[in-house]
Amino acid sequence: MNYYCLIAGLPDIQAEDLKISTSLFELKNELMEQLSAADADLMKLVFAKYDNDNFLTFLDNKDADLNKLGNLNTADWEQIIGLLQEVENLKDGRLLPYFQAFYQTLGNEKTTAEGISNEDQLASLYYEYAMKNSNKFLSDWYEFNLNINNILTATACRKHGFDQRQLVIGSNEIAIAIKNSNARDFGLAGIFDQLDVVLRIAEENDLLEREKKIDALKWAWLEENTFFSYFSIEKVLAYVLKIEMLERWKPLSVENGTQIFRELLLGMKEGVKFETI
Repeated sequence: MNYYCLIAGLPDIQAEDLKISTSLFELKNELMEQLSAADADLMKLVFAKYDNDNFLTFLDNKDADLNKLGNLNTADWEQIIGLLQEVENLKDGRLLPYFQAFYQTLGNEKTTAEGISNEDQLASLYYEYAMKNSNKFLSDWYEFNLNINNILTATACRKHGFDQRQLVIGSNEIAIAIKNSNARDFGLAGIFDQLDVVLRIAEENDLLEREKKIDALKWAWLEENTFFSYFSIEKVLAYVLKIEMLERWKPLSVENGTQIFRELLLGMKEGVKFETI
């Protein structure tokens, strides 16, 4: 389905824009009213990462505030978790199937013994599900992000003496190579086109500059992979992903950038993965 009027009405944005007029939350609500049912499901998948966080938050504290960007609210989670406790193969249109797979692994001895955190386990299932999506643009986007995150994570693990096998997630070709390689390039030469760029980014000492370079790489990927998608759902999805990047940069400064890094490093020590983007 093509969205001529919708896309034509979206404000132009550039990578350096920090004064965006529409919030991601407002944009999501506006778009969901105009998308076909099938395309709305694709948009929901993009925002499912907020459901991941909300699911874990709700399991830990039912009274906690949830991120409003998630597709499901507190009442949804209360009902769904109650059903998960009662029904072995839950069929609920609100719930993506990987959530049930994750719920069934909670307290699993194998997962616990391998030192895999709930965050990592859920993120891994999310990526695997998303990469199987029939929409090639979205499937490729998730694999691209997974590969970048895993290379950066493995590089940080080497630098700080952590076991990369516990923190690299997923089971695609690149994840497997990283987990089993001691080579400087993780055995990825000729496999991942952006390898050299990502390795250079990993060496950047300025934390905010490094994050900006990561987002610049992702922005360029979105531009390249939607260049000929003039009025398609792919163009809409890419626009949302760009707005998400711009909104993420609004509150950042050198001081809280340093704090973010400290929290990430502490998280790695506790077996927690970098936040997925």
